[in-house]
Amino acid sequence: MAQQGTSKSQKRKARAKRQAEQEALERAQAEEAAKERKQQTIIGGIVVAVIVVLVAVIAIVTLHSVHKKAQVQKVSNSTSYSALQKVKVKPTVVDDKGGILISKDGYGKKLDKAPTVEIYMDPLCPGCGSLHRQIDGDLDKLVDAGQINLVYHPMNFLDQDSTDQYSTRAAGAILYVASHDANAEHLMGFVSNLYNKDYQPEEGPDYKATGNDKIKEQALKASVAEDVIDKAFDGRYNKWLTASYNYTITRKELQNQSGQNKGSMSTPAVTINGTLIDQSEISQLNIPQEQALLKSLGLKDSQVGERGVMPKIGGTGAPQSLQ
Repeated sequence: MAQQGTSKSQKRKARAKRQAEQEALERAQAEEAAKERKQQTIIGGIVVAVIVVLVAVIAIVTLHSVHKKAQVQKVSNSTSYSALQKVKVKPTVVDDKGGILISKDGYGKKLDKAPTVEIYMDPLCPGCGSLHRQIDGDLDKLVDAGQINLVYHPMNFLDQDSTDQYSTRAAGAILYVASHDANAEHLMGFVSNLYNKDYQPEEGPDYKATGNDKIKEQALKASVAEDVIDKAFDGRYNKWLTASYNYTITRKELQNQSGQNKGSMSTPAVTINGTLIDQSEISQLNIPQEQALLKSLGLKDSQVGERGVMPKIGGTGAPQSLQ
């Protein structure tokens, strides 16, 4: 994302360039995947290696540096953490760092022997959309089989790139659903729907006003009850979202160690057992996000969703190398 002080015209050009590059790379990867699918060997009616179009899209090439507003003052990690804890109205399911933990046993019930995958995302972020479209299918299976703990960190720093505070409204709806619908599968479906390529709004000059009714549709498709999602837009968690953002950007363990956003946090951000996965490395290696996730966990594609088969890194190990 353009840095502070960059002119609006430069921002528009930068966004247009990013979008064009991402679309070109996605088209190239999709074409390559189509070629590979034709070459797969079918034995006994079972495809030995199937490459699904949804997850064969190229690795994230667009990262959003999360410097939201010029007037946000720099505060210490301890001060911002304390401020987050003091917010009076907060989602009931979040942990002290602002995450929504989901396991096969439901909200907030961490499995000690399973790795913890945490995702930091803004509902408007195009890179976040690309990430979720590639890995959400596997995340569903991994959580259901008890192979991982999943933690969502919804953020709202891209309000400045919409005309109607879309990020805050969508992130607030995620938090409300998590706090008022006991079925975590509904939340996971809702998050996936928000990143559906046919739905997710574009950022910046190409953004088109997206009302609460459109967000509601995505929740209903995920089986969230209508009387729940109808109450999700009253802004009750707005102060908490701001405090969570202010704290999250001070966390050094989330700052990029390479690439153009080195030294700052960007979305999408993924950590496994607390270690940040280098999105720049994924892009340089030109591998799909699904492959990067499974390799980091120490799982084979055939093991995804297989109960009793746990990732090699366990509940505390460092992610395996992508090389």
